[in-house]
Amino acid sequence: MEYTIRNCEIADLPKLVILCQKHTEFEKADYDPTGKEEGLKEALFSENPKLFCLVVATENDIVGYVSYNFTYSTWSAGDFIYMDCLFLEEEVRNYGIGEVLINKLKEIGKAKNCVNMQWRTPQFNERAIKFYHRMGAKGKDKICFFLDL
Repeated sequence: MEYTIRNCEIADLPKLVILCQKHTEFEKADYDPTGKEEGLKEALFSENPKLFCLVVATENDIVGYVSYNFTYSTWSAGDFIYMDCLFLEEEVRNYGIGEVLINKLKEIGKAKNCVNMQWRTPQFNERAIKFYHRMGAKGKDKICFFLDL
């Protein structure tokens, strides 16, 4: 499987929105693509980006992405890298791409002096949980809450 991992570009945004929709379907969540391309453009490409994204590109398509940001941990009194989303199209899974993406984020986090890397996945995503454990990650049982504003 030939692919490259590179920073997301503005031209990738329409496909990124499609991948986000597939990701939410996989996680049994709701998704409305309305306004998402504009919102992602602002978050990723403004003067002070709120979000960063790497894409997995084949010769003529984008087949996956990982998005991340940096935030501060009170308990650690330091910054951490937060992996917001990691998604690969079904046909490119099991090629080691997820591990490559996580290792790239680890390098980025170390370069930014982050204390750790954090992320969430649904409890039913057993395949991902096994993968994360194989990578050396440790999970904590917590419930994720959302409060609409």
